[in-house]
Amino acid sequence: ASEPYEQLGTWIFDGDQALSRTPVQSLRERLRGRVDVRHARGLETTRSRDRDGFDEALHLAHASDVVVAIVGEESILSGEAHCRSDIGLPGAQAELVKELAGAGKPLILVVMAGRPLVLGDLPGHVQAIVYAWHPGSMAGPALTDILLGEVSPSGRLPVSMPRTGGQIPIYYAHKNTGRPPTPETFVHIDEIDAGAPQLSIGNTSFHLDVEPSPAWPFGFGLGYGDVRYRAVSCPTPELRIGENLEVIAEVTNHGPYPADEVVQVYVRDLVGSVTRPVRELVAFRRVHIEPGEVTHVTFHIPSDDLAFHGRDMKRRVEPGRYHLWVGGSAAATLQTEFELIADE
Repeated sequence: ASEPYEQLGTWIFDGDQALSRTPVQSLRERLRGRVDVRHARGLETTRSRDRDGFDEALHLAHASDVVVAIVGEESILSGEAHCRSDIGLPGAQAELVKELAGAGKPLILVVMAGRPLVLGDLPGHVQAIVYAWHPGSMAGPALTDILLGEVSPSGRLPVSMPRTGGQIPIYYAHKNTGRPPTPETFVHIDEIDAGAPQLSIGNTSFHLDVEPSPAWPFGFGLGYGDVRYRAVSCPTPELRIGENLEVIAEVTNHGPYPADEVVQVYVRDLVGSVTRPVRELVAFRRVHIEPGEVTHVTFHIPSDDLAFHGRDMKRRVEPGRYHLWVGGSAAATLQTEFELIADE
């Protein structure tokens, strides 16, 4: 919250912390004369397990209308050759957040970290999460804009966020396995009967103690609008290699606040000369949508954007059927299909 050096992140050998503006500094500047912004350190470092600072933090939480807990990793904990075997919040940070939640006040969790962290059950204890990574020298003004609602958050995850460290590697563009799990075939370890036969829970591939999906998928992110996807179409569902695929998506903001949505298009090549991922991002566009507005977002995707490297390591575009999804993340469900035809 008030660490000008740590918010710069790793690989900042010429970084000048004197130029940093911290969240505490910026919130006090922006709210001076209107709101009393109080700050307690809570923990000496992100790795600390000493709870001596908990009492002051809890006292301020009980005396406040809203609590912002800024957690994460110091910059030294990430970067090249700085791996961790456990990528949960280090130290006693998770315990501090849960105790702050006990104050019964709206609690916003801001995470500053150099990697995707496993947050465990913390999302169930807070009202909102801002994943800020290590945002650099202007972290304070940027976060203040978001926390005060002066801008609607529009960042999107560049990775899939794991539920546990055991899920790693986890990424949306994986190849299809021979026994992929589905919500219908997943059986949690707590639901298995005592003495169950070995094959009684099926033979698909998943971890028994965690859902096969990520905590948040690639491309995910919320804003202050209520954005919904209603329809997607390909006016010309058949196109020749060398032509452009037209995709039209209907997107509505049902919320009372403006939204900056990142509309994303994913495809799956159903049959290829080499195995293809279950989804690939082929296009995206940021659009501003006013409250109550219905907008139609049109993409023109060159067939060359569907190319991949064959066994000879040369790029190629192959004819065939494709599934296509449009939505706000790699977990989009609004689907259509098209076919790419060989150029005669």
